[in-house]
Amino acid sequence: MSELNDPRVFMAAERTLLAWNRTSLTLMAFGFAVERFGLFTHMLLAQPGEPIPRGGSFWVGLAFIALGVLASLGSVHQYRLMLATLRPVEIPKGYAVHLGAALSIAVGVLGLGLIVHLGLQAGAMPAASGLLGR
Repeated sequence: MSELNDPRVFMAAERTLLAWNRTSLTLMAFGFAVERFGLFTHMLLAQPGEPIPRGGSFWVGLAFIALGVLASLGSVHQYRLMLATLRPVEIPKGYAVHLGAALSIAVGVLGLGLIVHLGLQAGAMPAASGLLGR
């Protein structure tokens, strides 16, 4: 339990949650970029009619996205643990305490959706013919 009776303790916890949210978004964006760049290079190098393989960049990209999801959802867990240690006097009256957590959960769920989308799309990739006007 905190003994400071100061709302700045809560605000610091919320800033930390939002910093983790930015980190998770960055990891997901980087993972998506790695995955798409790998797909692009495979499309450039593939012969017409040859199926487009999913190489290491696909799995590395998905791993970065999954890491972002874990960071997002893990930060919500840590934030809730921190909130449980605060006294009511340390939380400003009328403040939407769970708004930041809801945002982080939404980012995590959308990241999971991105993983599912990319995984399903990988199974339905066409052959290289006609993709780049060959």
